[in-house]
Amino acid sequence: MCGGGPVSTHNRFSADDLLLYLVTDTELSAPHSVAEVVEAAVAGGVTMVQVRSKTVGGRDLLDLTCQVARRVGHRVPVLVDDRVDVYLAARNRGEAVAGVHVGQSDLPVRDVRAICGPEAVVGLSAATPEEFVALDQQLPTGLVNYAGIGAVHATQTKPDHPEPLGVEGFARARSLCSVPAVAIGGVKVQDITPLMEAGADGLAVVSGICAADDPQEAARSYREVIGR
Repeated sequence: MCGGGPVSTHNRFSADDLLLYLVTDTELSAPHSVAEVVEAAVAGGVTMVQVRSKTVGGRDLLDLTCQVARRVGHRVPVLVDDRVDVYLAARNRGEAVAGVHVGQSDLPVRDVRAICGPEAVVGLSAATPEEFVALDQQLPTGLVNYAGIGAVHATQTKPDHPEPLGVEGFARARSLCSVPAVAIGGVKVQDITPLMEAGADGLAVVSGICAADDPQEAARSYREVIGR
């Protein structure tokens, strides 16, 4: 069970939070727990964490979010994938969660912002020109802090991802996006330099860290190339 804890001091979003953005995966993390992987990865240089688990219900996702927040929420922003209710429940318990990341089929960001309040960090996935046009319409009201652009490459961690963009496709998409943006989808260490040159403010990584034998060293290998 999770109890009260410190409220995150990381709600003031900075693009540097996106440098190395870990998205959790329970199955890939085994035999380690997600909380263990996250703690090691943050020690290795991860700058932001999204708690994502598509296979569990709200109660278990809340418990997982609380575990992660208590480990690292005072050091880096911790976001919840999709579930605004889980974010609110964790905040209600006093846990150090900073916001939510939603996709195109989740609650509209206007409603997410209205429910979560002005201090929450809100990220939105986007991949097509139409989605970026819609995204830009949200910006004057401050509804979205950053965009997740992808999938860059095909990935088994999100089988329903749109057609992979590749680095060139990412660059085209990034040129349409006027908020900070993180590249996601099968991102390997060798992708870092071309993606950063294409305009990425950071890289979102799942299997490259979660499935590593040593998540701390895996995170460090990404950060050494990213720099800053």
